[in-house]
Amino acid sequence: MRAAFFVIMQTFNPNLNVLAALGAWDIVVFALVLLLTLCAVIYGQLRRKKGANKFLDYMLMGRRLSLPLFVATLAATWYGGIFGVNEITFNFGIYNFITQGVFWYAAYIIFALFLVDKIKKYQSVTMPQLAREMFGKKSSYAAAVLTFFGIMPISYVLSLGIFLHLVFGIGVVKGMIAGTAFVCLYAARGGLRAVVFSDVVQFFVMCAAVFLVLAFSVGAFGGIGFLKANLPASHFSLTGGNTWFNTLAWGFIALSTLVDPSFYQRCFAAQDAKTAKYGILICTLIWFCFDICTTGGALYARALMPQAQPAHAYFLYALQLLPEGLRGFFVAGVLALILSTLDSFLFIASNTLGYDLLKGKFKDKVLANQIFFFAVAAVSVVLAVFFEGNFRRIWFVAGSYMSACLLIPMVFGHLWPRRISDNAFTFSCVLSAAAITLWNILPKPAALNAVEGFYIGVICNIIILGFAVFKNKTYAKN
Repeated sequence: MRAAFFVIMQTFNPNLNVLAALGAWDIVVFALVLLLTLCAVIYGQLRRKKGANKFLDYMLMGRRLSLPLFVATLAATWYGGIFGVNEITFNFGIYNFITQGVFWYAAYIIFALFLVDKIKKYQSVTMPQLAREMFGKKSSYAAAVLTFFGIMPISYVLSLGIFLHLVFGIGVVKGMIAGTAFVCLYAARGGLRAVVFSDVVQFFVMCAAVFLVLAFSVGAFGGIGFLKANLPASHFSLTGGNTWFNTLAWGFIALSTLVDPSFYQRCFAAQDAKTAKYGILICTLIWFCFDICTTGGALYARALMPQAQPAHAYFLYALQLLPEGLRGFFVAGVLALILSTLDSFLFIASNTLGYDLLKGKFKDKVLANQIFFFAVAAVSVVLAVFFEGNFRRIWFVAGSYMSACLLIPMVFGHLWPRRISDNAFTFSCVLSAAAITLWNILPKPAALNAVEGFYIGVICNIIILGFAVFKNKTYAKN
């Protein structure tokens, strides 16, 4: 058994030349998927109704997003960091499924059951605009700043750079620049409509691709018994060797879903509250199945290619596992995972900059947002280089600020309408952001090193807003 496993393991090359490994059928299948995606974008543009409000159609597809389209676009938008997820699984095992899966499922369900009806009663276009309607002008700017930096697609730009590096051999930074520019060219012009219709194709391809990897792995090597025999015991620990403080912090970060701009955007675009509510619940089931596939596949990659680079292992393993034709389909699936998230996040970030932060500065709002697409892309590339390609650090930093600074004020506003003033909302956001930053950069006793700055921000927010709710029981917004 051990000898057989050793022979099998030798067939997996952690330094595989991806382009050389792809056969003619792989190239054909990959090209067909890209062509089908382009056709879907064109079809979506042709379905635009004549005489429709240009700006509303660009931002929210005219608020006519049906249930099938809602499910496809929201589900596809959530998994662009495939290399980061696989890196966490490679290093820490099922800790990934807990921190990047289970915690988030709870947040999705809370959003669907308790928030959808509340936010759909507003005719907002963006989440910062919703904050303006709920609290005031200052709150809108505070929410826009946090949204802009929280939704910045740094990890997805990095994922695209890694993908192009692995497949075509170009430098990661060059890949980030070229790949992101391509996304801007097709998504900036078509707006949400282009994003949604491209997501439909990408959704089916990415789901099928990760399922094939897990199915072939189980068929070739067996199930959980094989993994337990060939992986460290810590890979089956809930914390993966991390502290409970760190693990539980991810649980709170998952609650950033309750202020996630992509969720709000899809809900604003849905044709009614029922569509949004059922759509999120269906997506939760899809994400559960998807996480089983990606976590399982990455565990097999760790068992069979322990010397591989963590972020690349799953991708290289799958290409050596699957037969010709399906390899090309898998490569297209990974690209679909990245593009479906990157185009959406670039779109939302550009909208936040052009519509929320610089509102009123431009006569043609659509043209301004299209220009800002490229500006946001450039900043994302720079920040990806700054974070030195560390997915876990990127997600933790961005998630910490979004959750600690924006989550509590928005939730308090939903729970106690009209009791949080514009000044209280803004002050709580600014102070909690400052508290997190200072906690992270200032020296502190060794005993407190395990306490994440995220917790400090949450405590500041709860104290400030708790006092505001108690003081302003009869507060009425002017």
